[in-house]
Formats: sequence, structure tokens, C-alpha cells
Amino acid sequence: MSSHFDLNDRPAPDDVLVAIADYVQSDAPPSALALDTARLCLLDTLGCGILALSFPACVRHLGPVVPGTVVPNGARVPGTSFRLDPIKAAFDIGCIVRWLDYNDTWLAAEWGHPSDNLGGILAVADYLSQVRVAEGKAALTMQTVLEALVKAHEIQGVLALTNSFNRVGLDHVVLVKVASTAVVAKLLGADREQIIAALSHAWVDGQALRTYRHAPNAGPRKSWAAGDATSRAVRLALLAAGGELGIPTALTAPRWGFYDVLFGGKPFSLSQPFGSYVMENILFKISFPAEFHAQTAVEAAVRLHPQMKDRLGQIERIELTTHESAIRIISKVGPLSNPADRDHCLQYMTAVGLCFGNLTAEHYEDSFAADHPELDSLREKMVVREELRYSQEYLEPDKRSIANAVQVFFTDGSASEKIEVEYPLGHRRRRTEGVPKLLEKLEHNLATHFSQERCQTILALVKNAERLAATSVPEFMMLFSPSDAIQ
Repeated sequence: MSSHFDLNDRPAPDDVLVAIADYVQSDAPPSALALDTARLCLLDTLGCGILALSFPACVRHLGPVVPGTVVPNGARVPGTSFRLDPIKAAFDIGCIVRWLDYNDTWLAAEWGHPSDNLGGILAVADYLSQVRVAEGKAALTMQTVLEALVKAHEIQGVLALTNSFNRVGLDHVVLVKVASTAVVAKLLGADREQIIAALSHAWVDGQALRTYRHAPNAGPRKSWAAGDATSRAVRLALLAAGGELGIPTALTAPRWGFYDVLFGGKPFSLSQPFGSYVMENILFKISFPAEFHAQTAVEAAVRLHPQMKDRLGQIERIELTTHESAIRIISKVGPLSNPADRDHCLQYMTAVGLCFGNLTAEHYEDSFAADHPELDSLREKMVVREELRYSQEYLEPDKRSIANAVQVFFTDGSASEKIEVEYPLGHRRRRTEGVPKLLEKLEHNLATHFSQERCQTILALVKNAERLAATSVPEFMMLFSPSDAIQ
């Protein structure tokens, strides 16, 4: 007798694949708010990438796989002179924008950084534009890039609202791969069936484990994992656009599908249709290059710094009140062995804020940590506990707070005030306050690599929404490829 596993009738594609493909194919324009936020996202993300070029550990990942390779119409990597095939260019762009954990964030049942998708989007848009120009056609404009960003954010973010991949041990970059695959396939001219095929390959592809984000294995792979995911998406989209057959029930196939193999047999839930919600509500990292669950803790610590700087030796204990996700993901005790370990430690980041009144990428470096043993001493005095209200409001759609509170107790029995911060500066509720600071962050990041004249040229363009949207992708990319860039 045959079982249902033997049936060889080719089925209709899974509903989730269809829903994503139909959304990507739709010509419905994003909201004005989403497009303007996408502009902020673009400039912030590239600024983070430019800042990362100051770190040799990041730069060593960049460039052609085979040194000296020349790629016709090669995609450019901002801040460098590299012209690469779009797959490697996607990796490099994704690597630099994610390296310092400073680009935008989305927090829900799953979390992640939707601007990681810019790696694939920008690499393919630049490559396609140069091919089109060589054929006598018009290049793509940055309006296309912005619209693709909105859709990539939406796909990754809506899937993350109610589906937790980290709880089954999978890293959130699976959603970067899926979102990038969908929008890149569209850019490549794939039709509906080809986009569905591309998405099916993204889901059956090998998925990254979260091992490299957690103690005792936290390490630098987490800084290039998103680049790896968005570059893999370009490869899969190219295959599908070239006619590669898809896997219709990549998710639902009994025994062999994603749900049964990797998701405990549970199907995805889509709590709302795809639109512009995620980009409109995206979280920017403005104040600190810190894992987002710790942003408000560091802000609270910085506010306490003036009271702490002369009394560090008198501290008896530090109470950190936080939400469940922060405890599960970034609360850790014991030795911290590398920068990636430190920037995912709630206690370390809070200690730096208390001691120095700021937190920068340099504070995670081995040399800095070795020179400041008092940070580990403060970590040992920290007590971390969950506040149920914080955990609940973290998930509420109309709030999505990321709350933390810090209070310091001294050996003489006195205590500081309890500083509570519920919404970080990059939250939509603080957008009016945050946007000027976001532009200051961009200006600072650009200045680490470009001349003052070039910085002002870039800033003038990105501050003018209409002009930016009309700019061709090659023109835009040339602004980030000065003659004195790294080779």
C-alpha cells in the first residue's frame, strides 16, 4: 500500500510563498511615510558600513574571492574601489553594514536587522544598471532601491511578528535570505512563478544556527552572517530567474518540509497582510552601537554616569530590570573573550555607560577591555531581573517598547534614583527627537572615511528626498567610491 509520501503529483505552491510573491509583484506604492523612512534607513545603513571600514577585522573580508579578478559591470562596494560580481558584492555590502551592530532593528517574536537586505538590493541594482547603460538603456534610480527596501523590510518584519526562529535554534538571518531573495528576484525581472521558485529555494537552503551569537560561542561570524545570507539570496534569485525549477511545498511537505524538519511541525502564522507597516515602525540605533535589547539600559546608565564616576569603588550592587528577550539573548556572566562577545552582553554595555558616560564601538575592543578591569568588577555586582510589564509591552503592536531600568546601591546604604527608559531614541515614538541625531550620526560616520567636501555632497543629496529618488544608482554609488578609497 502506498503512503502519502509516495504521491508524485506536483502540488500547488505553499500559501506563504504565494503571498510573498504576490506582494513583491504588486505595483501598489508604499506609503509616503514608509518611503521617507526608507530614505533615512538607506543613509543610516550606508553610514554604518562606512564606519566599519575603520576596523581591519571587517576589511579583511572584503574584495574578490580570487585576488585581481576583474568583473565586467561589477557592482561597487561603498567606501572601497572594489567592483565585484553581484553575489560577492552583496556579501561585502552586507558585511560592512552589519559589522558594528549599528544599523536598524526589528523586534517581535523574532528579531533582526531588515536593512541587512541592502547588501543584495544595492549590489544587484548597481550591476543591473551598468548592464542596462551598456545596452543603451536607462539605469535604475534610487526610487527603485527605496521601494525594494520597503518591501524587504516588510517581508522580514511581518514574518518575524509571530514566528520565532530563535526558539528552535535558527538564526534570524534566515529572514534576510528570504526577503532578499524575493526583492532581488523582482529586480532581476523574474515573473511570479520564478519568484515563488526562488523563495522555495531560500526556505530549503541550509539555515544558520544561532550558535555563534550565544555564550560560550559568541564570535565574529555574527557580524558577517547577514552578508552571507543576502549574498546567498542573490545566487538563488539568479538561478530562479534563469529558469531553475522550484520546490512548491518547500514549507509544508510532510516529513521533508521546513515546518516538519526545522520548525517543530508548526506552520507560520501571518498576523497581518504585507504593506508598509515595518518600515514605518523600524527602530534606528542612534545613540549606541549596541544590541538593541540593551539600548535603553545603556541610555539609563549614561544618565547615571555623573553620579557614578567618582563613586565606582563604593558600589555594592547594581539592579538591572529588563524584559524577557534581553535576559534570554544578551544577559551573561563569566569571561568575555572578544568584541562580539562584549557587544552582546547586557551587563558589559551597562557597565561601560556607568563608567564612561558613553558607549562606542571602540569600547568592545580587546585592548580597551584589558585596560579597564573595573568593568568586569561592576558586572559581578549586577543583578538582572525581569519586569513582566516590560516583557508584555515589548510584544504589544501599539507599543513595542524595549524597556530597561538601572539603579545603583552603595556600601553606605544609599542608592541612586531608579532610571527607567521604555523607548529608545530610535523608536517611532521618539522620531522627531531622533532624526536630527540620526543625521549627526551619518555625518560623523562619513567623516571617518571621506573628505569634508565629499561628505557635504553626500549629505546634500540624501537630505533632498526628491533629488535622491531621481538619482541613478550608478551616480549614487560613485559618490561612495572616491579615488582615495581602500584598495
